[in-house]
Amino acid sequence: MAGETHMSTTAAGTAIATARSTGRGGPWATLVAVALGVIMVALDGTIVAIANPAIGKSLHASLSDLQWITNGYLLALAVFLVTAGKLGDRFGHKSMFLVGVVGFAASSGIIGLSGSIGLIIAFRVLQGVFGALLQPAALGLLREAFPRERLNIAIGIWGAAIGLSTAAGPIVGGLLVEHVNWQWVFFVNLPVGALALILGLLVLGRNHRVDRGSRADIPGIALLSVAMFALVFGVIKASDFGWGNWRTIGLFAGAAVFAVLFILRERSAADPLLPLGLFRSRSLSIGTVLMVLMAFAMFGSLFFVTFYLQLVHGLSPVQSGVRLLPMTAGMVVGSPIAGALIGRIGPRGPIATGMAAVAIAMFGLSRLPIDASAGLTSLWFVILGLGLSVVMVGATEVIVGNAPVQLSGVASGVQQAAMQVGGALGTAVLGAVMTARVGSVLNGHWTDQHLPALTPAQVDAAKSAVAGGVAPVPPGTKEEIAALITKASNLSFLDGMHLAFTVAAVVAVVAVGLSLMIRRSRNESSAPAVPHA
Repeated sequence: MAGETHMSTTAAGTAIATARSTGRGGPWATLVAVALGVIMVALDGTIVAIANPAIGKSLHASLSDLQWITNGYLLALAVFLVTAGKLGDRFGHKSMFLVGVVGFAASSGIIGLSGSIGLIIAFRVLQGVFGALLQPAALGLLREAFPRERLNIAIGIWGAAIGLSTAAGPIVGGLLVEHVNWQWVFFVNLPVGALALILGLLVLGRNHRVDRGSRADIPGIALLSVAMFALVFGVIKASDFGWGNWRTIGLFAGAAVFAVLFILRERSAADPLLPLGLFRSRSLSIGTVLMVLMAFAMFGSLFFVTFYLQLVHGLSPVQSGVRLLPMTAGMVVGSPIAGALIGRIGPRGPIATGMAAVAIAMFGLSRLPIDASAGLTSLWFVILGLGLSVVMVGATEVIVGNAPVQLSGVASGVQQAAMQVGGALGTAVLGAVMTARVGSVLNGHWTDQHLPALTPAQVDAAKSAVAGGVAPVPPGTKEEIAALITKASNLSFLDGMHLAFTVAAVVAVVAVGLSLMIRRSRNESSAPAVPHA
């Protein structure tokens, strides 16, 4: 009892000392404040997709316009993340976080009031910029607020908040679109942003400029921005242009050239945007790759689950969101447990186990029948959610924890950028794999239903729609023929989805091997600056 009393007194004393040193609430209050801001961004990542059909109908927008509602946001977010992290290190993570919260909420409100698709796209780009300011700053604040031995738990709770809000997006969005209007998909950010701002002003500590002596690396910012834009834009447009098209190749070549120029610039810059010495840490480098691979498998494969549930199973958006709740439960439960476990035994074993669980779940999903029950999908979604939570928390801790405090913003920007690039790559690459598979099996399923064989031109014209879960039934088709076309299309879609999940499972297996090379984070809060490469 005496030992417990002493530990409690020590903990209380530490909390009081922390509060006095920051001038505000302690680490846990900081966690609540930054979680609210990140919840707003994570919710926005999935809630908007549900509103796209209603936006298109209301504003007479084309499919390309609707795609740019998402693509403009993702491009701005991916391009600006590392720069935003550096700004947080230089000017203070509290300032950047609060600016990001205000800007994100304000641009959301303007989008809701917009009467043209052009304004919506423009302010979605602005949303991406403010989201980029907010997210690395949130992790930077956690890195500053929590002692090294408790950072894992904080990241675990932070990950659970992201998982819950991401999964809540389709449900909340479906309810708002069905029962109010699409504008409220954006207006919902206003009260969340206001609460995050008020709490941030009340509880966040003083604005620490952890890298106050650095100067802006304008050439580095320009080179990295162009490289990231070319890479992400190339990935986004590859399915439209074609992977072998000169425009796609040109974008990827341009990304490579500007990436090399950026590296050369950073090697010689007095105050580099991204000190390359960060990547001398093997664990940090591997953690960055793992974040890319995790996002590749997660976003790339789950992109098709919504089509499977809504267009093959015929569920509504809200029902589809409910069907995905077991994965959310896995992430919410698994994230804080993963944080505590990683703090005890280190990141290598938990991350490897988590990636193995992701691989198993992806393999199970690659065998789903066309009429899979809720129980069967729930089993694989729970395993997937648990595995993803461990990997996300572990890889984040490895990246942020292996960076010194004065570069915590840059490291957080690297972590977020890796996730964005991985998600974009996964959606594009697995989309191409799925479309190719649909094109190869469509005619077989078509003739199996005793329908006339399709010409190569007809297959080429239909495969993209079928890969999106849409059966190409011509207007005026008899009901019995339409049913046969729908069955052939659904079976073709299922074959494509199975292959996409199989590829995602293979990627997860590769990640298991990489995760075994990780070491426990070595930096303490007083870690020295990382030397230039």
